[in-house]
Amino acid sequence: MATRHFLTLLDLTPDELHYLIQRAITIKSNLKAQGPRYTPLPNRTLAMIFEKSSTRTRVSFETAMAQFGGHALFLSPRDTQLGRGEPIEDTARVLAEMVDAVMIRTFSHQGLETFANASSVPVINALSDDYHPCQLLADIMTWTELRGAVKGGTAVWIGDGNNMCHSWINAARQFDFNLRICCPEGYEPRHDILQAGGDRITVVRDPKQAVADADLVTTDVWASMGQEQEQAKREAAFAGYQVTEALLDLAKDDALFLHCLPAHRGEEISMTLLDDPRAVVWQEAGNRLHAQKALIEFLLLGKVDA
Repeated sequence: MATRHFLTLLDLTPDELHYLIQRAITIKSNLKAQGPRYTPLPNRTLAMIFEKSSTRTRVSFETAMAQFGGHALFLSPRDTQLGRGEPIEDTARVLAEMVDAVMIRTFSHQGLETFANASSVPVINALSDDYHPCQLLADIMTWTELRGAVKGGTAVWIGDGNNMCHSWINAARQFDFNLRICCPEGYEPRHDILQAGGDRITVVRDPKQAVADADLVTTDVWASMGQEQEQAKREAAFAGYQVTEALLDLAKDDALFLHCLPAHRGEEISMTLLDDPRAVVWQEAGNRLHAQKALIEFLLLGKVDA
């Protein structure tokens, strides 16, 4: 099979993405019933390059490889020659001679693309400044588990037009649902990504209008990693965009709330929102493991029926 990379949700076809979601649900079900007996990747190695810190990403990918019978290598900039100025392409070619796949959590999406273009093994985007596609696999998996097919549904993104918002736009395109983006002026998603979403995407300024009759509501922190110096400015800009229980009450009765975590209680969400039964963030976080197992399996082995 030709080398496939996963830098955005657009790198796979809608059919392949639907397969991944169903495969992840099956992997999760089998793991719960039988334990980690399915080990399709003995002696395989995943290199994990972290330029941004992480809890869920590191634990989920490392656990995924361990449960699959393989191994994961944690590499920070201090652990590699990347941190000392080695060209990205050179590191990519060297690692491709030694490992079976590479996962990168970084700042520059362009740098990630440069790495992938030089790599003869699959490269996975575990977060860049522009996209976070692995999180969306877990999010769509959670929505599907709890409510069935998402096609034709309505999700609402409240907050900054950041990398998560960009990936939600791509998800709406690939999984064929409607997305309302609710953000203050000046914090919209990137114009070209927004335009590519077509009629499925609408931008709404009023959170109450945005969540009306929605199936799912999601948000993220107001200041992402690297934007801490903008915290005060962003708190002022997003003051009216906090997601609360009362705001969720305006959505459908069975609406779900997602958050990629970590959450800042009292800022983008109310202090008690994660205790609300509509908030399924712990299941969502756990699904990172299963969705990424399905992704790794697909990139290395193709579609399987096990």
